Amino acid sequence: MAHVAAWKKDLVKELAKDMTDNPIVAIVDVHGIPGQQIQSMRAGMREHAILKMTKNNLLLLALEEAAKQKPGLEGLKDAVHGQCAMVATDVNPFKLFRQLEATKTAAPAKAGELAPMDIIVRKGPTPFGPGPIIGDLQKIGLPAAIEGGKIAIRKDTTLVKMGEPIPAPVAAMLPKLEILPMIVGLDLRSAFEDGTIYGRDVLNIPEGYYLNLFATAAFNARALGVAIAFPTKETIVPLIVKAFRESLGLSISAAIPTRENIEMLIAKADSHMLAIAAATGSTDERVVARLSAAAARPVAAAAAPEKKEEEIDEKDEQVSEEEAAAGLSALFG
Repeated sequence: MAHVAAWKKDLVKELAKDMTDNPIVAIVDVHGIPGQQIQSMRAGMREHAILKMTKNNLLLLALEEAAKQKPGLEGLKDAVHGQCAMVATDVNPFKLFRQLEATKTAAPAKAGELAPMDIIVRKGPTPFGPGPIIGDLQKIGLPAAIEGGKIAIRKDTTLVKMGEPIPAPVAAMLPKLEILPMIVGLDLRSAFEDGTIYGRDVLNIPEGYYLNLFATAAFNARALGVAIAFPTKETIVPLIVKAFRESLGLSISAAIPTRENIEMLIAKADSHMLAIAAATGSTDERVVARLSAAAARPVAAAAAPEKKEEEIDEKDEQVSEEEAAAGLSALFG
């Protein structure tokens, strides 16, 4: 049986203890992050999380050991590949994901790395004055020329398509053009909490997403309750308001006088009376005067739009008892 170094056993025990002592365990991708930047990230996370890197086989052994006390933790083994690290914390997976995303920064590309997006150099002037660098730009496929005392790119040019390896000459030139296509930072692959494994696709949601879902669901449930007249603490007030409005509308439509609708009924009767009088050519002096006043009112309003409603002669709005009686008679037959 092969001898296993004592330090490896101790490291596995230490990792397993970190995993069992903290409610949240995550595997993060650290590919392409310089060592100095990782140390800085570790220091920034020290208050609320433990970040440790080791060989993948030792990390897998630690997961198996810790899973004896935390069933389901072994589900993180699928995320252990390439350059990765373990994070143990008490921060919930969704908040942890956002915190790790905040560590990401733009970085220059290295030769041979795969482009995370189309690398495009836009048309326009460059920081360079006339010189031999124009030949270097042309060699990597950029249509460069001298314009206005500066080297300029004559049209938008895609140097590398997404997913393709970045050639060494292009990688060397991009920082000079102030193009940093790579995103470097701790990239959370999977996280464990209470027996559940959360993948990146689950954790990568906008902040407030679920809160908005609950708010929308509550609004729709209340609207449904009102629509089907289902009384609850949340719907009883709008149901009463709706019932009042509908009963008021019905009473006006059926011409049933009540304390709440009598003024509306009188106004409706008066309006109908004037319409009938206009249609039949009434010669009653009072009715003719009312019709003339009604016809003149829009003209006066157009001539003096700034005139306030309360400034209109109140006499035009008054209805005599006889006129009201005539209107009610026309309304109720």
